[in-house]
Amino acid sequence: MSMFTDYDQHLLDNVQRIHFVGCGGSGMFPLIQILAARGYTITGSDVLEGSILETERKMGVTVHMGHCADNVIGADLVVYSAAISKDNIELATADSYGIRMVERSVLLGYVSRLYKSSICVSGTHGKTTTTSLITTALELAGRDPSAVIGGKLPLIGGYGKAGKGDEIVVEACEYAETFLKLTPYLSVVLNIDNDHLDYYGSMGELKFAFKRFALMTQFMIFANADDKNTMDVMYTINRRVRTFAIKNSADYRAVNVQEYKPGFYEFDLTEWDNETGHIRLGIPGYHNIYNALAMCAVCRILGMSIAQCAEAAEQFKGAGRRFEICGECNGAVIADDYAHHPAELKATLETARKLGYKRVIAVHQPFTYSRTKTLLKDFAEVLKLADVTVLTPILGSREPNDPSITSEKLAALVPGAQVVDSLEAAADWVKANAGEGDLVLTLGCGDIYKAARMMVQP
Repeated sequence: MSMFTDYDQHLLDNVQRIHFVGCGGSGMFPLIQILAARGYTITGSDVLEGSILETERKMGVTVHMGHCADNVIGADLVVYSAAISKDNIELATADSYGIRMVERSVLLGYVSRLYKSSICVSGTHGKTTTTSLITTALELAGRDPSAVIGGKLPLIGGYGKAGKGDEIVVEACEYAETFLKLTPYLSVVLNIDNDHLDYYGSMGELKFAFKRFALMTQFMIFANADDKNTMDVMYTINRRVRTFAIKNSADYRAVNVQEYKPGFYEFDLTEWDNETGHIRLGIPGYHNIYNALAMCAVCRILGMSIAQCAEAAEQFKGAGRRFEICGECNGAVIADDYAHHPAELKATLETARKLGYKRVIAVHQPFTYSRTKTLLKDFAEVLKLADVTVLTPILGSREPNDPSITSEKLAALVPGAQVVDSLEAAADWVKANAGEGDLVLTLGCGDIYKAARMMVQP
């Protein structure tokens, strides 16, 4: 197949109609918004109806349900996501007609270069929240940014937006090196942790990918000085780096950190050891101090005031699937969170424990056999932070079934853990066992959020 993967600056030259295979995906949607706003004719296809498709239709996008050869005839460029099978009929047809094809992450890299300032936010944990915080700050300041975010941001009503300003804020994912397709003007490295090692093979290779990402940055990198792996990388590159931290010395620091109510933090911000303002977070969790510091550091370089940063921090109430309150069941509060790595589960559960609920019930869907197997003991340790743990079957996603690792093996390491055989069964368990004063957290990056929806249904 004549897949188009180069950094060709002329990718969109002589292009009028662009066809998106899998146009209902959250990663495709912001690209469709941006390119439609720039005057391109957009068509797309998908197999499942949803709110994204409805929004695209209202924007004037021609959406085809199902994949067939006729959908791509007449297109000048075909865009596909990594989730689309290489033998898809539309890709095969585009190939036979000589229509250029490009994977979504390559197009994202090209789109990011259409803006004066591309701000690319990387890191194993916290990308969506930090991307959302920076977008919120720019939006509230009237800068009208464009954005490509991995979660829904209520302020802009979706996973991204096509703004008229000079900035685009992009969530830069390290999975399968997709962030290496970007050319950041400013980049953020929040942390580097042991995830996606099924792809990279070792922490050394993962660090090397982050090093290459940092080296692609055109102006400045913002790095977490409290994260050893991140600083290991920064010490090896000759680039402009500004740091943020709580514990270590850094250009931007949070000092006098305090809880203003259980689980919610505020702090004084110092810039080069000079106290410059006060930041109060509108979302719970100590780990979010780092995300707020990254936002402040980036926005200050972009010419914004401390008051504007503080307003964004206080006004931001979270992105979709990040400690998102879904409703109640039997008087218990049901919340959903994307956490799927032990460090993320730990941060979410530690936050939950501080909020004053009678019990914290974790309903976790392990994601991929390789991650569960490699980090089995780490998962078991952090799930002990919950008062009760309920496990659904492992969601294999892109991997073949591995019978040597099961949710039962994980449950055996967590005292009192329950294993259910489906999302429906998880919802039924909560309906039968949760009560007034409990907090139920559905946890995982798969489709565990569906269980949360079932729990809050009457």
